[in-house]
Amino acid sequence: MFIFWQPVVLAALVVAGLGCQPAGPVPTPEQPVVDLGHPTRLHWFIPDGTRADPDTFDVFRWAAEGRLPNVAALMARGSYGYSIPVFPTHTPVNFATLLTGAYPEVHGVADGPIRVSGQPLANPSVSGFSSSARKIPAIWSTLEATRRSVFLMSLPGSTPPELQYGGITVRGRWGGWGADFSSLIFETESASRRESLGRQAKLFLQKEELTRFVAPMPASGFKDLPKSWSPPAAFDLSANGMALYGVALDGTDDGVVNADRIAFVLDPDGAPFAVLAEGEWTAWAPTTLRWQDADVPSNVRIEVIRVEGADFIRVRVLVDALNRFITEPPEVADELRADVGPMVDYADSFPAQLVHYPEDKAAFIDEANQSLRWHSKAVDAIYSRYHPDVFIHSIYTPNQMLTSRWWMGSIDPTAAQYAKVAEADRKVLWDEVFAMYRGLDDILGRAMANADENTVVVFSSDHGVAPMNRVVRLNNLFASRGWLQTKLDPATGAPVVDWSGTKVVFLNMDAIYIHPDGLGGAWVRASGPAYEALRDEVAAALEALRDGDGAPAVASVVRWESAATMRLPTDRVGDLIVANHPGFGWSEEATRDGLVFDTPLATGYKQGILPGATKAVWTPFIIAGPGIKAGYRIPEPIQSVDQLPTILTAMGVAVPDQVQGQVLREVLK
Repeated sequence: MFIFWQPVVLAALVVAGLGCQPAGPVPTPEQPVVDLGHPTRLHWFIPDGTRADPDTFDVFRWAAEGRLPNVAALMARGSYGYSIPVFPTHTPVNFATLLTGAYPEVHGVADGPIRVSGQPLANPSVSGFSSSARKIPAIWSTLEATRRSVFLMSLPGSTPPELQYGGITVRGRWGGWGADFSSLIFETESASRRESLGRQAKLFLQKEELTRFVAPMPASGFKDLPKSWSPPAAFDLSANGMALYGVALDGTDDGVVNADRIAFVLDPDGAPFAVLAEGEWTAWAPTTLRWQDADVPSNVRIEVIRVEGADFIRVRVLVDALNRFITEPPEVADELRADVGPMVDYADSFPAQLVHYPEDKAAFIDEANQSLRWHSKAVDAIYSRYHPDVFIHSIYTPNQMLTSRWWMGSIDPTAAQYAKVAEADRKVLWDEVFAMYRGLDDILGRAMANADENTVVVFSSDHGVAPMNRVVRLNNLFASRGWLQTKLDPATGAPVVDWSGTKVVFLNMDAIYIHPDGLGGAWVRASGPAYEALRDEVAAALEALRDGDGAPAVASVVRWESAATMRLPTDRVGDLIVANHPGFGWSEEATRDGLVFDTPLATGYKQGILPGATKAVWTPFIIAGPGIKAGYRIPEPIQSVDQLPTILTAMGVAVPDQVQGQVLREVLK
């Protein structure tokens, strides 16, 4: 079908309510004059959630077989092996570890949502995705001090921007800075769906909406609608000032009330600007968004994910991730858009939204492919326009695919549902995963094509992903013991924590907070006999927790005083730190049914797994360039904390005193 867009101006879409301030110019004091002596450059590509292990995701074998030609070329030029992340095995903690060469006990990023004494537990005190969460500088500060120009793109922990000497930062992903718009799903109102999603419909369970429920209304007043053989149903898709309507139409004269298309209208008195069937997208359309008191030029695309019956719709509104309030300097957004087009940074969001209907899988793949193509083209554009000495970038799509519903549970032999999947179906799923890895390989290839003989090129990741067979709702366990009280959220009908009556709560990703006098108000760590008795009781309940087959869910329970044994900071952890066995995954959601163990939609997980418990959380590490051995296979897995000091040493840059990792001397010539 030919899809036609008229020029449109849409008002504000959903904006991340992260306490952001408008971007302003970064002060640029006079840069110190340093004798480089060894003026090497760096390209470090860190795709989030890229699993690599010798058993199932053997990327080095895939490369040797010709599936990943650029990975193979980098292996031939350099040294390569597997890398083990730190606990907790998720994004903000491990990016901070990679980019500082230190453990969480030193860099301070102990989780994504970080809580500290003196602040209420209901909301995180600081986001682990923010640069302000780190207690020590990242690699870009070290390299800027050597007069190297730096370009950072889609890097957790890079915003608010820290570059001081003319460097460039493009959206740091959830760093609490700038107009960080989220894409949105609109779905027909359903009380049961609203309750079942609960806080899962919001970014990080508490920010802006990711899925919005809308009620059908009579389609009166719309002009020039295509013929519908059933009465059309209209939906107000407006959000935060966005004026947009969808009208579900029945295009078949078969005597059955069954919508199969949606007409999109800007004004209830206007004609449609696009008519889409399932799986169809509009082109990008220019848009004016509203953020705080500012107009934000941007772009949107719309996809119909599903339309059926008389009035059911599921629509995706994809937002251009570039704007002048999410890049520093601001004009970089316009320059990159001119060179590459509107930015699709990654597929889906967190928590995953594209997991609920069969049609969501195709929508995910569409978004994933768009993101991979954008990042590949951006590498060439950035080198051509900005010529950075240091280019560090990430893409979140691998994590999104491997933690989604559709793949990990069917392709990893350790997954519970693996044996239930036909081999022909599994081959299709593997082909889809290989296509994603080939997308990463293409991005790496563009980096290598732009690197000269004096560039250190690194390909690594923050963590892998393991299968999740059972979700464990610890707060249901605590509720059953009378330690946690809930109330119904008036917006969703789902249970939420009633802090005033709660003594024990689990909060993502690994923290259990305990206070015998209750956890309402500002949290201050308790002490004394009553606290110790309750904490012992909670620890015993966790250690005794078994699923219906008798398998233990809990791998370890560590008291906060012993956080150093897990290389975590004692001031940024719960009263208990809890890790799960592979195959299980924690959820902080309470539910009406009170089930502690359930079968999740998503089949991949990584956050609470001890790094030494499974190879599934391992990642690739490849380094090539001046001073690096060529074609060298690192025989044993390295620790992720060792990557930064090795990179700096290869570049001829002194390793800062706060770095805890060790230089991998075996890869140096």
